[in-house]
Amino acid sequence: MPFEIEFLPVGEGNGDAICVRYSTNGSDFVIHVVDAGYVNTGQTVVDHIKKYYDEPDFIDHLVVTHPDRDHLGGVKTVLENFDVGSLRMNRPWLYAEQVLDNFHGRYTLQGLENALREAFPVLAELERTALQRGVKIDEAFAGHDIGAFKVLAPLKDRYLASISEFDQTPTSYQDVQSQGILAMASQAGRRFVEKAKQFFSETWNEEKLEENPDPTSTLNETSIVQYAIIDDRAVLLTADSGPIGLNEAAGVAEYLNIKRPLNFIQIPHHGSRRNVTPSVLDQWLGEMVEQGTHRGSSFCSVTFENQTMFSFQCLKARTKKMAGSGFSVQIWHKIGTTTNIISGKVLFLFVKMETDSALLRE
Repeated sequence: MPFEIEFLPVGEGNGDAICVRYSTNGSDFVIHVVDAGYVNTGQTVVDHIKKYYDEPDFIDHLVVTHPDRDHLGGVKTVLENFDVGSLRMNRPWLYAEQVLDNFHGRYTLQGLENALREAFPVLAELERTALQRGVKIDEAFAGHDIGAFKVLAPLKDRYLASISEFDQTPTSYQDVQSQGILAMASQAGRRFVEKAKQFFSETWNEEKLEENPDPTSTLNETSIVQYAIIDDRAVLLTADSGPIGLNEAAGVAEYLNIKRPLNFIQIPHHGSRRNVTPSVLDQWLGEMVEQGTHRGSSFCSVTFENQTMFSFQCLKARTKKMAGSGFSVQIWHKIGTTTNIISGKVLFLFVKMETDSALLRE
């Protein structure tokens, strides 16, 4: 069953726009699009599909992993240019009744629904566009199927518990003002000092990937994690999921008895140090192997201009770990009009690509 996984450039910022195409019978192909970067990225996705996928009118699956603008922004353009079999995205306002008590009497049911729509206006607009075009919208939680892919995270119960903790949602319980300006400034100062200590304790030859890093956002932790075995190759698409979501995904895969050594993994959240831990990597990458052994590929979507030393250090450490587990690591970043690939086993190798997209073709 031939397949391809393609990460498209999203402009000057970090973001995801992933096109997957696979055959179920050797001739007919399924098109599976995951996110579409920023608003301007949508046309890039449309043009790519039309040029390289034989100008189809139909996309089988369109997945919004989570409603951050670097993933969601271009989806409307994709939706407007193709007939779509299924749009998979989680909309917090649908669960207002289940989570109303978490807001401690601050809202009526209708008031909370309205507030959640207002908190995620681009997601709400995408919902309106899909309904106008007659596109079916389905939720996507652990255990659900999206074509050849199985959703491993988030569990629905955890998603519901997370809604009141999203940065974008209305205040539920904690009164931030009660902390006082001086207290908040003091906390920020301590965080800065700790980051500075961490920065100067690291070198380019050693990166201290933490088992308990500062948490990534609650919204990132509810990213849709997808897993498939295509052509006897195990593929994991992680979006911006963090340690909570990735551990949960591993547990669900084991429970469903579908977990096996990976052949392809997306490095989550553009290489952020907050999104993986040594134990998470051990769960998904397995035991170390002899140098030169190749088990699969990993890919990170990141722009060089936006990288801090912290994040890039994390990528280097992850490269060493993945290379030791038999994974090549590929990272694209766009500078001007060229796209560069960093491909790492032990050392980094810079390769100039002629195309605007980094293609991983099996």
